[in-house]
Amino acid sequence: MTASGPAEGPRAGAAAGRPAEVRVLVVEDDPVAADAHALYVGRVPGFTAVGTAHSLAEATRVLERTRVDLLLLDLGLPDGHGLRFARGLRAAGHPVDVIAVTSARDLAVVRESVSLGVVQYVLKPFAFPTLRERLLRYAEFRSTAGEAAGQDDVDRALAALRTPLPAELPKGLSAPTLDRVAALLRAAPEGMTAAGAAGAAGISRITARRYLEHLVDTGRADRTPRYGQVGRPELHYRWLAAAAGSVSKV
Repeated sequence: MTASGPAEGPRAGAAAGRPAEVRVLVVEDDPVAADAHALYVGRVPGFTAVGTAHSLAEATRVLERTRVDLLLLDLGLPDGHGLRFARGLRAAGHPVDVIAVTSARDLAVVRESVSLGVVQYVLKPFAFPTLRERLLRYAEFRSTAGEAAGQDDVDRALAALRTPLPAELPKGLSAPTLDRVAALLRAAPEGMTAAGAAGAAGISRITARRYLEHLVDTGRADRTPRYGQVGRPELHYRWLAAAAGSVSKV
């Protein structure tokens, strides 16, 4: 486990007139994944990874001695379930916010997360753009302050957590083609290969694979190797049921 030094005040280190960086503790039992997620956090402007904890006990010790604004909290930990930990923090009046991280796709768990005030829910495995989007949404929500003039102000504040942020596509990819490939994948319950996507979309196999890999990198699809009789395995892509919305915005 790594962590920062003594506890600090709520705005310690903030420049005059500028908000303090959001201090994030990564709670993940896989050391490799924990380090990767901490690196991801450090790449997002306005966020600092104050450390990693590989169990709920370690996370508790960090929270006792340093200021943490946000937990990137894995739900399946060796010494307990992350949601029970979040419930205990809420009962104790701890103000830390939580982004839940899990490979579980049980919507009952999602509902329980919402009831505990979890601000975002990220499915494993995820790439940097997915986490970056969630963190930036959270930063926008966190920046809202003052008294709402009416329902519209409240709706806008809450929408900051739910509305996808536009992002530039990697060089060489176009939004219309990405949406076409995504639509084909959504319409194929059993998934498809790059060759199948290429034939259906009227593009080359190499181009189709680039779009399919982008969908995987942004958490919209997954890929699994399919082994045939001879030769190298062929990658099979499948749309994730939890993904929604216009993929060209991710």
